[in-house]
Amino acid sequence: MRKITVVIITTLVLAGFAVAAGSRMYFSYQEFLGENIAVPKDGTLLMVEPGDSVSAVLGKLESAGVVALDWRWKILARMQPVNVHVGEYRLLPPLKPAQLLEVFEGGNVLQHRFTIIEGWNWVQLLEALRQDDVLEKEIQGDIDASEIEAIAEQIGASGIDHAEGWFLPETYYFVRGASDIDILGRAHQAMKQALEVAWYGRDEGIPVDTPYELLILASIVEKETSLPEERGEIAGVFSRRLNLNMRLQTDPTVIYGLGRAFDGNIRRRDLRADTPYNTYTRHGLPPTPISMPGKETLIATASPSEGTTLFFVANGEGGHTFSETLEEHEAAVRQLIQRQ
Repeated sequence: MRKITVVIITTLVLAGFAVAAGSRMYFSYQEFLGENIAVPKDGTLLMVEPGDSVSAVLGKLESAGVVALDWRWKILARMQPVNVHVGEYRLLPPLKPAQLLEVFEGGNVLQHRFTIIEGWNWVQLLEALRQDDVLEKEIQGDIDASEIEAIAEQIGASGIDHAEGWFLPETYYFVRGASDIDILGRAHQAMKQALEVAWYGRDEGIPVDTPYELLILASIVEKETSLPEERGEIAGVFSRRLNLNMRLQTDPTVIYGLGRAFDGNIRRRDLRADTPYNTYTRHGLPPTPISMPGKETLIATASPSEGTTLFFVANGEGGHTFSETLEEHEAAVRQLIQRQ
């Protein structure tokens, strides 16, 4: 009887210890769920690679000093199973353990952005891609705009033999792991769509016969003004000059033809130096675009402003003075010289 009593007492004591231990574990786990993990005030970056499990991701965070792994994380991972999405995450405080797992489940990966500026040429675009510190680099070495075949094949742009003008100025969002070729592919498809919209919405009588000619003309308009309200007027001037078989006589085409020889100053000898892009010495459009025109410029060029002006010159205030006659134009030029 005494032995039975001892066994019962021992069992009760052990059960008490078990209950007490279980109670401590329960309260410890509840406390753990309510605490913020040690994310720095300015956040921390975490890269989830293909094949990473929840344990692997938590291990990375432990190495970074953000979490301290123990039995409670194992219980949470079992109670709240998640599919971890690959990508780069920016973790910001405050963040509780369960919220951390929700971040991975939601796959809200960090978005980077690359912007193509209206009026850039191919050289500027290529240099900007090289300078981006997130994009993977697949393009190696200097590639002239006329040496685009290899890149064109990679971006699905068969038939393009000159890069200039074929990439739409916009902001493109991407995740880490994307490459310069990825951006070019997206920008090219965007330009094809924007050009198609402008072409099918074009006015009758504009002096271009193909979408590519529209792209060429729009690239010149883009370089001539940064003011949205002037795009249609400048496009109108160029359209009227082409319809009258007048030379365009626009400096940006001359500068493009000079290429790397252009030192920032355009001189009279440059205007007289004949190149395929010199619209002072040649009639009609240059053989290719000279820049990357934006959507608004494409539309303005396809539907130019009506009028009778044939000339324009900078007014010294960021815009242009438009004239109907050569005499008016020469007077506007003299006025600009006097202001300078």
